[in-house]
Amino acid sequence: MDNIGQIDKAELYIVKLPLVTPFMTSYGVIKSRESLLLKLTSNGHSGWSECASFRDPWYHYETIDTSLHIAVKYLIPLLLKAIDIKADMITDLFAGIKGHNMSKAMIENAVLDLYARKIGKPLYEILGGKKKRIRSGISLGISEDVNNLIDQINNAVRKKYHRIKVKIKKGYDVNVISAIRSDFPYINLVVDANGSYNKSDTGTLRMLDNFDLKMIEQPFGTDDFLMHSQLQEQINTPICLDESISGLHSVVSAVNFKSCKVICVKQGRLGGLIRSIELKDLCAENGLKVWCGGMLETGIGRAFNLHLQTIDGFEFPGDTSETSRYFMEDIVTEPVVLDNDGYINIPDNDGFGFEVDQEKIDKFMVFRKIMMR
Repeated sequence: MDNIGQIDKAELYIVKLPLVTPFMTSYGVIKSRESLLLKLTSNGHSGWSECASFRDPWYHYETIDTSLHIAVKYLIPLLLKAIDIKADMITDLFAGIKGHNMSKAMIENAVLDLYARKIGKPLYEILGGKKKRIRSGISLGISEDVNNLIDQINNAVRKKYHRIKVKIKKGYDVNVISAIRSDFPYINLVVDANGSYNKSDTGTLRMLDNFDLKMIEQPFGTDDFLMHSQLQEQINTPICLDESISGLHSVVSAVNFKSCKVICVKQGRLGGLIRSIELKDLCAENGLKVWCGGMLETGIGRAFNLHLQTIDGFEFPGDTSETSRYFMEDIVTEPVVLDNDGYINIPDNDGFGFEVDQEKIDKFMVFRKIMMR
């Protein structure tokens, strides 16, 4: 990739967007999405990105506060000191900072967006992707009323979502999935446990093998590669690892233990788009399928996930839904919508393809910080 030059200014924002409806997982209930945003400026060109971290550490050890601290104290000062910046050198630039992939991804993605806008190309082109419609997928939280969940699925089917994922946890699993399959025997159905089960629950998880699921996502804890392997030996349904995958080394562990057949690629947790493509390639070399996961992102983060899915190998529908699934108001000018066949079209505009709505940023902003070279 060509040289961008120096970064003149970095602007950090935290916005808080209320969700259309509360989203419940085995971790807890989310009523609003706080997001850390970054805007980088260089020679009159700007690039945006969104950090994947949440307010609290229920999903991952990185939180908005830790991501902000690492970015302000360590990463952005290194970036502002760099003279000849290229989008694909960010990993090397930050090599001395251990971990904190979400902060690193935020900066790398902003540099990629800036570079794409500077040379006048859509982001997918510089990533090596191909223009295509993206298959949609919806993720539905735990509902205290199963009939309400059935109604949500019915609405998703009418919109022609290509894949439906349902959150599960102990005591909210076999009976719920049985009720869903009774009404919807043919939909592409996935369940996601977010690591809420343990070895004593193997019998329950084996019962899920009866419902023609496309996969069971992260039944056990983050480090439980052996337990996942033992379960995968006992069931035909593919196991998908999500929280367990923090980088290339964890893919190697999953392969060596034969822990799964599918990997959920969340670029915001893995260090950015470039690292995610490398991880996808490693999975392909070892016979593992991949798909693009989501993190309740605003329109900025959702756009980066869309562009990642233009890369060969991301064929299974990801966690990519239309904006109205989560937000009444977004911080980009054009909402993501499904076409009549349930696909999402990526704009051909420069960079990640959507324009940031500064008025909406100001409306939902709870924090702002500017750093200059």
